[in-house]
Amino acid sequence: MAERQESDGLGEIAIADGALWGIHTERARLNFPTTGRRVPYVLIASMAVVKHACAVTNAELGHLKRDAADAIIAACAEVCEGGAMERQFPLDALQGGAGTSTNMNLNEVIANLALAHLGKAPGDYASVHPLHHVNLHQSTNDVYPTALRIAAIAGVRRLADSFAKLQGAFQEKETAFQAIPKMGRTELQPAVPMTLGQEFSAFAEAIARDRWRTFKCEERLRLVNLGGTAIGTGLTAPRAFIFRVIEVLRALTGMGLARSENVIDGTANADAFVEVSGILKASAANLSKIAADLRLLHFLGEIALPPLQAGSSIMPGKINPVMTESVMQIAMAVRANDAVIAECAAHGTLQINEYMPLLAFTLLESLEMLNSAARAFTKHVAAIEADAARCAAYLSDSPTLVTAFLPKIGYERAEVLAKEYAVAKAGKPELSLREFLVSRLGHGIVDEVLSAPNLIKLGH
Repeated sequence: MAERQESDGLGEIAIADGALWGIHTERARLNFPTTGRRVPYVLIASMAVVKHACAVTNAELGHLKRDAADAIIAACAEVCEGGAMERQFPLDALQGGAGTSTNMNLNEVIANLALAHLGKAPGDYASVHPLHHVNLHQSTNDVYPTALRIAAIAGVRRLADSFAKLQGAFQEKETAFQAIPKMGRTELQPAVPMTLGQEFSAFAEAIARDRWRTFKCEERLRLVNLGGTAIGTGLTAPRAFIFRVIEVLRALTGMGLARSENVIDGTANADAFVEVSGILKASAANLSKIAADLRLLHFLGEIALPPLQAGSSIMPGKINPVMTESVMQIAMAVRANDAVIAECAAHGTLQINEYMPLLAFTLLESLEMLNSAARAFTKHVAAIEADAARCAAYLSDSPTLVTAFLPKIGYERAEVLAKEYAVAKAGKPELSLREFLVSRLGHGIVDEVLSAPNLIKLGH
């Protein structure tokens, strides 16, 4: 295989022909163990947008020649397109160095793409150099966190939209099931009557909160430290660049980005990401609880989850509630990721957080997993069917049903009826409580108390 040679302060190394990365990337590729976790491409593309903004700003201020800047900008656009370009970013996500290797990977690939636009060979860095031009007035320590914020904002926007659709699916079922009376349950025991629509309304409301909290997450991510360079002081970057580059980046992304009021704080501390992750954890808790409830209602036969696939390799005809189980596992992973993100933020030291690569990978993974879960769950919920007869059967045979009649007959009489029913049931096991109450109170009062409109109204 043809190769080219590149050198740095540690010596010389061969780069495979066709590789657009350079010596810094190659050393990182060889140094770090392969965990199978690649740097998320959404982060790489976001870093390319940051490089684009820096090239525009440096050209405007006269720090970068126009032809070099145009070539860099074109290269950044190619990186953002992804596709085959993704092969040029081979590094493991769990790299040391606070993300320096990923930043250098971007610098080298962009430089070599820019050189191709200028008719130059890869590695001929006189015209466009990874550090002197692509990384001009930047540091990993301001580029990487800024790019993570951009990627995370895009992620929370997608997630908020997915939650909106899931909320809508539950609201549609709330309406469809509103007239189906059933027995509510507490501690897995019959409690008091409600409607299936009311049960689904609680699911919809929980997801509505998730939608709002996720939407508001963007506010926690808008302050960026770009221009702060190594530790937030802006050393080596011109003052005009520091203020202008944020404006350019805001225009490129369409996001309401602003410079951190204290850039040293924005470089050293990652608690904003912990806050966002906490909101994702709350969403995961809701999804897990709702999925478990649907699984239980399906087991009870009050609803039918859509069948998706054969459930057993040995038991013919077995169909399992696999979507709810998938959603619950994703929720478990997101909650575990939240602990990892908190650990990463807590272990930063002084003016840098060395563990940004793991934090970034984990946060973006949580966003993507939740988004995928919400989209798949929406389709699943839309296909849920109710079994009104089964709901009615449980309602009719639940001893606590007598509670609904307290406003009409009082506690003492209700208690007497409950005891009489226990005796009657012993002699006639097939007798339902509803049938018994009709025999004692008449159809009129029983039908009124257990009607859907009566159960739906607030208070009695």
